[in-house]
Amino acid sequence: MIAIVDYGVGNLFSLSSSLKALGLETEVTRSEERLRAADRIIFPGVGAFGDARAKLEETGLVPVLREEAERKPLMGICLGMQLLFDRGFEYGEHEGLGLIPGQVVDLRPDLNDPSLKVPHMGWNSLRIVKDDPLFKYFKDGEYVYYVHSFYARDCGDCVLGASEYGGVAVTGAARRGNVWGVQFHPEKSGDAGLRLLRAFAEL
Repeated sequence: MIAIVDYGVGNLFSLSSSLKALGLETEVTRSEERLRAADRIIFPGVGAFGDARAKLEETGLVPVLREEAERKPLMGICLGMQLLFDRGFEYGEHEGLGLIPGQVVDLRPDLNDPSLKVPHMGWNSLRIVKDDPLFKYFKDGEYVYYVHSFYARDCGDCVLGASEYGGVAVTGAARRGNVWGVQFHPEKSGDAGLRLLRAFAEL
C-alpha cells in the first residue's frame, strides 16, 4: 500500500487517481498508524514553504515521517520535495525536514535572462545525471511537467536529474537513502510520469 500524506496542501485527487490507474493500492491519510503500516509513502505539496511546514507541524507527523524514511521508500513531489531539504527561503527562512541536504531558494535571481517567466511552468526535458531505480522505466531527456518558483540547490551528489531553465540547472530529482524527491509533477507528466510512479511502487 502507498500512503499519500494529507496535511492540507497537496493536490491529492490527481495523484491518487494516477496511482489507482496503475492498479496500485493507495490511501490518502494523516493517520500515524496508517503511515507506519504503509509499504511506501508519497509526500505531496502545493503552495508556500513556510505555510506548508507549519501545517505539517500541526499534524504531529514530522517525527513519524523522519522515522519511516529510515524504514521504507518515501518520495516528495513539488513542494513536498522542497520540504525534504534542510531549509527554505520563501518569505523568510524556514527549517525543512533535513532528509536530503540542500536549500530551497528563489529561482529568479539565478536566471541568466530576467525576462523569463517565473513560476517555471510547463514541460521541460529531464536530464538524468545519476542512474537510479526510480528511472527504471524512464528515458534520459523525457519531458515532465513543472510548476514552481523556488528550487533546490547545494544538494551535492544527491542530485539524480536536472532540467535547464534560463541557464539554471533546476534540480528535478534527488535522493538520499530511502528518500526521493521530484520537483516536477509525475501525476501531470503523462506516460513518462506514470512510468516513474510505477518504478517508485517497485522500489
